[in-house]
Amino acid sequence: MDLWIQLAALPAVASPPDARYAVLVPIYEDSDGTDRIIFTRRPEHMRTHPGDVVFPGGGREEGEDPIATAKREAWEEIGLPPENVAEILGGLTPVTTRSRTTLIVPVVARIDRPEELIPDPAEVHSIIEPPIDHLLDESRWESRDFYGHDLWFYEFEEGTLWGATAFMVRELLKYLREVPSGKT
Repeated sequence: MDLWIQLAALPAVASPPDARYAVLVPIYEDSDGTDRIIFTRRPEHMRTHPGDVVFPGGGREEGEDPIATAKREAWEEIGLPPENVAEILGGLTPVTTRSRTTLIVPVVARIDRPEELIPDPAEVHSIIEPPIDHLLDESRWESRDFYGHDLWFYEFEEGTLWGATAFMVRELLKYLREVPSGKT
């Protein structure tokens, strides 16, 4: 699978006027040729979503579009320099969180991973960089009832991926499983 060809099918990044949040979905190829994605685990002391496994991201500042927000937040949370966001590949469907009023715009990007990522301890407990092949393995996913809704869950040693972030990942995986047009 050529991940970059698969992700060329992503739509442009959405910019709904009521979206006040954006996340970066950072993807890179490591030195061994393994495609990886970066998540963070939020500290337990966070007021919202404590301990959740999420993408780097946060609230838009005055004059920012979702791409600028996602890049700034990744710099603040994990020390990913904006210039290391090599290419914006597209966007995923904006989603809401448990509050249902918080619209988040996912920005998918190819990054040049710096030698070291530096988590901001105020916002990040740990950085998780699984191979994308692990996420593509359906046997690692579990669907569970959450207050009358079937939600996807994925367990890492560091924490659980679920909710809005799992929804984003599952959509991303659909693009990676599709056969590009003209291929059999």
